Amino acid sequence: MRATDFWLALGGINAFVAVAAGAFGAHGLKPRLSSELLAVFETGARYQMYHALGLLAVAFVLGQGRSASAAGWAMLAGIVLFSGSLYALALTGIRALGAITPLGGLCFLTGWAILVWAALRGAAS
Repeated sequence: MRATDFWLALGGINAFVAVAAGAFGAHGLKPRLSSELLAVFETGARYQMYHALGLLAVAFVLGQGRSASAAGWAMLAGIVLFSGSLYALALTGIRALGAITPLGGLCFLTGWAILVWAALRGAAS
């Protein structure tokens, strides 16, 4: 499997999961969670979607012949840590899980910085 296909597939899978999570939150969890925890769950779904699109951008940059796989791995780690911790916090109510969320945010920032670097480095050559 080509790297571009890999990141396109991961982007599509994560977009699918984000839409499913958003629908589950809006319809399945609304009667079960407090408005505060529902908002936490929805934030996880929203950021998962943003970064699913980021994974598609990684595939695009790779398709231009630029090295960007590290950006994809950072974004994927961010999805797991950030969105995953918010989903788990909302579903369990265990507030300590919120301590993991900033690590995911750092992964997101790292991924976007690497993607910009890859795009600019490619534009300069």
